[in-house]
Amino acid sequence: MPPQWIVVYTAAGLIQAEIIKSLLESAELPVQLSQDSAGAVYALTVGPMGEVDVLVPDARAAEAQALIEQYERHELETGDLADSGGPVEE
Repeated sequence: MPPQWIVVYTAAGLIQAEIIKSLLESAELPVQLSQDSAGAVYALTVGPMGEVDVLVPDARAAEAQALIEQYERHELETGDLADSGGPVEE
């Protein structure tokens, strides 16, 4: 039976949804985004038609919600980019 996908976050727009999606994917969570079709077609970015739902499989919802809560409380650390092979500012 395929997993049931549930909404764990509703973003104000696509950019915010993509940030949350990247956060969850970095923790190896599968993520889907869903936006009202009219909002997507007309590129609405404000109001209810600009909202984007972030969905994860129901079995991983608690994990996703915990990460989102940490993100919103600014409790996540970015880590040392030098160790990850990323750019280093001097």
